[in-house]
Amino acid sequence: MPDAFLHAPFADMSLVVMFLTISTAYVIFGIAGFGTALVAGPVLVYYMPLAQAIALLVLLDCVAALGKLARSHRHVVRSELVKLLPFMIVGSVAGITVLLNTNAESLLLMMGCFVTFYALYMLARPVRTRDLSAAWAAPLGVGGGLFGALFGSGGFLYAIYLNGRIEAKEKASSTQSTLIGISTLIRLSMLTMAGMYADLKLLVTAIYLLPALVIGLWIGGHINLKMSRDAFTRLINIIVLVSGVTLICRAYAGGI
Repeated sequence: MPDAFLHAPFADMSLVVMFLTISTAYVIFGIAGFGTALVAGPVLVYYMPLAQAIALLVLLDCVAALGKLARSHRHVVRSELVKLLPFMIVGSVAGITVLLNTNAESLLLMMGCFVTFYALYMLARPVRTRDLSAAWAAPLGVGGGLFGALFGSGGFLYAIYLNGRIEAKEKASSTQSTLIGISTLIRLSMLTMAGMYADLKLLVTAIYLLPALVIGLWIGGHINLKMSRDAFTRLINIIVLVSGVTLICRAYAGGI
């Protein structure tokens, strides 16, 4: 057995912070249903480069995605899935290419801007777009794939498209969950081919954090919120906004 599997990949306190962060991210995911990268990413980049943080989250998300695919496939609107999928793949390839070929400080600034604008968008509570043209599958599919590959969260763009095309909320949600699951598997395959998982430390870190994922999903699935789901989501988006602004400040302090 390689030595990397016999020793903790990070100092104890760092590992504790990462464990709590991943647990919290998946609690939020279990309650609100949005991407873990928006919560965990800004913390993980204090311990590893953004490219590694995204690769780690993709590995963990892949485990979570398998369960979602198994539960949601019956309500999927396959016609809309087929429209988005090719454009999502194009965006994912572009995003992985940028992720692996851009310096760390620039990626940090890009992620900070993305997280900030995402939080502002969600806090604005946009009105649901109805009767959206199928032509929007191209820009929103590419954008979702691009942001998903770069920052681990492009699902809100899929939601804009699917909620504007599918009337039944359950069908739109199931189609989005399936699309995100497929996206995660595609990103995992591309990152594997790019050699990101050749680093044993990254794999060991994922193993150490896997219980955090399980705990977070379990708590998120059983927690009974005293506040409404909308109020909870707004609170989390405020936290995400603060994280985004902090990342932008950190990127500029690093010499951007």
